This record gives sequence, structure tokens and C-alpha cells, in this order.
Amino acid sequence: MSVKKIAVLTSGGDAPGMNAAIRAVVRTCAYHGLEVMGVYRGYQGMIEGDFKEMSARSVRDIINKGGTILKSARSKDFRTPEGRAIAYKNLTAAGADALVVIGGDGSFTGALAFNKEYNFPVIGIPGTIDNDIYGTDYTLGYDTALNTVIDAIDKIRDTASSHNRLFFIEVMGRDAGHIALNSGIGAGAEEILIPEENIGLPKLLKSLEKSRNSGKTSSLVVVAEGDNIGKNVFELKEYVEEHHPDYDVRVSVLGHMQRGGSPSCFDRVLASRMGVKAVESLIEGKTNCMVGIRNTKMELTPLEKAIKGTSKINMELLRVAEIMAT
Repeated sequence: MSVKKIAVLTSGGDAPGMNAAIRAVVRTCAYHGLEVMGVYRGYQGMIEGDFKEMSARSVRDIINKGGTILKSARSKDFRTPEGRAIAYKNLTAAGADALVVIGGDGSFTGALAFNKEYNFPVIGIPGTIDNDIYGTDYTLGYDTALNTVIDAIDKIRDTASSHNRLFFIEVMGRDAGHIALNSGIGAGAEEILIPEENIGLPKLLKSLEKSRNSGKTSSLVVVAEGDNIGKNVFELKEYVEEHHPDYDVRVSVLGHMQRGGSPSCFDRVLASRMGVKAVESLIEGKTNCMVGIRNTKMELTPLEKAIKGTSKINMELLRVAEIMAT
């Protein structure tokens, strides 16, 4: 079956670069003479028939914007066969015969189920700041989030140095420590706590004592939200204060500010490449795949592998972090 009209949606948590990806999908469709339709509010919009025809001009001036013009939502209804049946009926009634899903592994799980039930062609574009999807070296929004975190930590360091304080800075990363590890190195943190490496509370104290004994009057500890040596970052603060009352400890949770902001040049270019690859893969008859970048080249990974696989942190960076904290 030849593709004549492609639907595109964004799903799950927003990430900088999603708009650039939407733009790339729409303009690649225009380049190849295909129709394209935007689906608002992700899978819920499919169920409710919230569609809008798009053209090359309708996506002007969005490459620099964070968030997603198509909005995003999590849909409980789409998790049911009945919900997916309604979505399929609406999509086909609108003339769409292929779908591009921009999101994370939860979004891809929905796309895979939809394809298996209706043999509807789908291609995924990985959009999540956590960089935790198998099959790509980088996900959309990750580079921008790193720069946002670095900027925030640099400002916190000014305060830490001025008052001789210890700061615990929590960054996003429930299941993966990519943001914490890279931003920690980039910001010169004394310690980095990530889910993949449980250093334990005693070693944390030892590390902080080493920093103080070496002459450092202030310290920064970057903590991924999924780190498991304490229940949360505030418990870490209490533990350090209990064992070292002389420490002036503060906590800063960066939270959702990491999701926002204008995408970096890297994310804009990556989104553009992924959007082109997604549309042209559908034209070539490919389906059930995710577009990714590996060793600077665009590649396809089966959705099932992307969902079940795990991204791995760079072990060399752990050693670099340890050396830099000397």
C-alpha cells in the first residue's frame, strides 16, 4: 500500500525539539507530495478525532519553540482495545494511512499495539529528555535539558561558594542517570548519584569529607531522581546533617524547568534529521520501527527492541567523574 497521508502526534512528557520534529515531518511530506494531518493531545486526540490538516506554512516559526504545538496527553482509553478501535476508525475516516509518533517508550508501546491490531504503519521518533531509549545515542530534548541543568547548577554554585554550603541538586532521571552524570561532570560536581551506581551512604560521607579535607569550602552533589541510596534527596540532606552537623546543607530540585526552553542547535538538527527519516521510511514501506541516531548515522530499530531494550550509561564517564572530583 502506498502512503498518501500521514498523521503525526506527540505523546507523553514534552521535550524540547518536538516542534522541530513536527516541522520536519510536515515539510518532508510536502516535499514528497503527501498530505499530513496533526493529531492534537496524542492518542486521546485520536480517540476524540481532534485532527487538523497541516501544510509547510503551518509549521513556520516553531523550530525554536519548546513544548509541542500539537499538545500532549496520556490516554487511559487508548490502553483498551475499545479505545484503539475508535482511534483507528477516526484515523481512517480522516484519510490517514500512516502514523508518526513522537514520544518515549510508553508512546511506542501504544503504537506497537495499534499496529499489531490493525496493521497500521507506524514510525516512532524518540522524544524524551532522559535519553533512556534503546536504539539511539541521543533522544530529542536531552541536549537542551543538559544545557538547562548546567546553567542552573552554575548559578547554584555561585551561592554555594559565597556561603560555604553543600548543595544537593536533584535532576530528572527516574530510571537512567544520563542527565545527572553528564551535567555533574560538566558543572564540576564533587559527587554524582545515579540509579545505575549505588555508592551507599557511607561512601557519600567519605567523599564529602575528602572534598573538605582537600581544601574545598563548598560542594555540589548532583542527584538523579531515581537514585536509590536514599528515599529522596531530602533524606540525603538529613543523613548528612545528622552525621556532620557542621555542614550547611541545602537542597534544590530543578523539576520541570528541565523540560522547557528553546531547543539547542543540536536538538533542532537532530529533530530535522529524524523527521525526514521517519517520513521517508514510511514511503519505503517500513513500519513498526523507531528512528534513531547511532555513530552520527540515522538508523531504524524495531519498536519492540526500543521498548524492551535499555540504554546504558558510558562507564568511562564514571571514571572521569571520579578523577575530576579529586
